[in-house]
Amino acid sequence: MTYPHRPKRCHPQQGFTLIELMIVVGIIGILAAIAYPNYTEYVRKGKRAEARTALMELMQQQERNMTQRNTYVEFAATSAHASLKNWAGDGGWAAASYRMKAERCDGRTTGNVLCIKLSAIPTRTDPKAGTLEFDSLGNKSCTGTEPGVCW
Repeated sequence: MTYPHRPKRCHPQQGFTLIELMIVVGIIGILAAIAYPNYTEYVRKGKRAEARTALMELMQQQERNMTQRNTYVEFAATSAHASLKNWAGDGGWAAASYRMKAERCDGRTTGNVLCIKLSAIPTRTDPKAGTLEFDSLGNKSCTGTEPGVCW
């Protein structure tokens, strides 16, 4: 028997309250604020490793040229070189994370280039490493604030 004066039982509402959603959004924001800097540093470390590999490959090409022609090849970092790969990565010159430059390190201005210094210049800022440098004498350096992360 039903009683007309009694209210029907309501089903409890399902879902989330606004405060619960705001707490979840806050937690996600905190996690993102912690994770994003770590992620960007991880990407920079990968790009640095790519640049080191590109410098070593370029030095091998330079040594091959020295063996064949008794000189190293100088070039600027302003455009893609015709015969040497002077950028880091597989995306080509335009998408490179580092661009290479080769200049004399022997102080001479004429004659065969007998010592070459290669530089990997970042296309985006990398304050920890800056420009990576490697010469034909085996010296390695960088211009950043934390030289320990370079090589």
